[in-house]
Formats: sequence, structure tokens, C-alpha cells
Amino acid sequence: MPRPPIDLAAARVLLANDDGIQAPGLRLLERILRKEAREVWVVAPETEQSAASHSLTMRRPLYVRKVGRRRYTVDGTPTDCILLAIHQVMKRNPPDVVISGINRGGNMGEDATYSGTVAAAREGTMLGFPSVALSQLYEDGSPVHWETAERWTPEVLRRLLQASWPPAVLINVNFPAVPAAEVRGIEITNLGRRKIGGSMVAGEDPRGERYFWIGGGRREDRGREGTDLEAVHRGAVSISPVSLELTHEPTVAALKDAFA
Repeated sequence: MPRPPIDLAAARVLLANDDGIQAPGLRLLERILRKEAREVWVVAPETEQSAASHSLTMRRPLYVRKVGRRRYTVDGTPTDCILLAIHQVMKRNPPDVVISGINRGGNMGEDATYSGTVAAAREGTMLGFPSVALSQLYEDGSPVHWETAERWTPEVLRRLLQASWPPAVLINVNFPAVPAAEVRGIEITNLGRRKIGGSMVAGEDPRGERYFWIGGGRREDRGREGTDLEAVHRGAVSISPVSLELTHEPTVAALKDAFA
């Protein structure tokens, strides 16, 4: 059943990310939401956790450190941050909404699987809170158009939180790598195809051991209409609802017949 609309101006908001507590995108998101929301809390990784995905730290203790008013760091993953925020830092004052980002770099297609930014929103969703991931695409060698995220984030969040979506769905938002004035609207999209790991460097360490270094190169399809990749590379803001329901029901039915 869809949740009721949320008034951003009256909301208590929890922020997290995967780029770390000092990341410019998180600082920007804090600045935006301190103007837009009633109350802002930050629980973010102590160091960068890009591509940490939905990993959880269970083999060592985690430390939460207060670094400012309603600002905390965790020496763990984005998932750790959300868990500790909900069960410890904010247990007496739970958030109305969880927002992760603003990530430096897009999180489209299969990036949604690897991304710690998206994982923080996924963890928030799993814990029962409406959750949104925000990412700002940029081109290698070019400056990041943070002004685009700054201009469009308030409108996107206000409209999103007034809409309804099911409890088992998170929202993945990507801003295009164009100046704010050149954005071509907001579009609702599907996740496209964008597989990382296509580039790899081999070498030898000082001990003579061979190593492999996975690069950031991606194989991607920018021309598939209706996808986040196509929309963002055309200059639009992309909003993709992502389901937590992992079971493929048609295959369940087919396998039941096969194993009957």
C-alpha cells in the first residue's frame, strides 16, 4: 500500500552517502535541505566507500563519532551508517525520509547494484522509511556541475515526497552533466544497461606477485529509449523507481511446472 505524502518543510531528514563525510556532494545536500526541511541529521562514512554496495560490517566493532550538531561519522559502510542512524543515533527521533548523496558521478543501470549511495537508500527502504538516492553525473576531465544538482534537487524532492510509491521501492535520481539552465526537464525512467569492469590493468608488485586493477570503464547503451542512461545523456533529470522484490515470479511458475 503506498505511503502518505510527506511535506518536506515539516520533515526530519536523515542524510548519508558513500563518498564520505567530507564530500562536496554531501555538504551541498546538507546546505539545500537545511533551507527546505524542518530538521536535518547526517550519518555518513568516515572515509570514501564508493562501490561498497550493500555490504555490512559484522566481523569488527563500529565506532560512531559526533563531528557537529546532528552530524556523525561511522567507520564503516553506507549500510552501516543507516543501521546505526536508525537504531542508535536517531532511535528516539526517527526520520521521516532517508536521502543518500549527492554522489559525485552517476548511478545508472547496473551501477545501482554496486553503488553505496543507492545501497544506503535501499537499507532505509528495508527499514521502512521512504528513501531517495541522488547522483550528479560528470564527464571525466570536466568539472562537476554541482549547480545543476543544487538547482534541481529541491524541486525533485518536493514533488517526489508528495507522490506515492510502495514501501518496497526506493527512488534513484540522476542529474545530467550539463549546466543547470540546460536541463531538459524531469523524466521517469527504467534502469538501463551500464556494466562496469570492462577495463582492467595488469601489473606486478614489488614482491613479484601479479595483480589486476579493475578500472572505471563501462559498457553502456545510451540509445535505449525510456532508460535512465538515455534520458540523462540527453540532458534530462532521471527518476527511476527501484524495487526490493528480487523474486522473478514468471520463473517461479515455470520452475514449479518443471519440478512438479
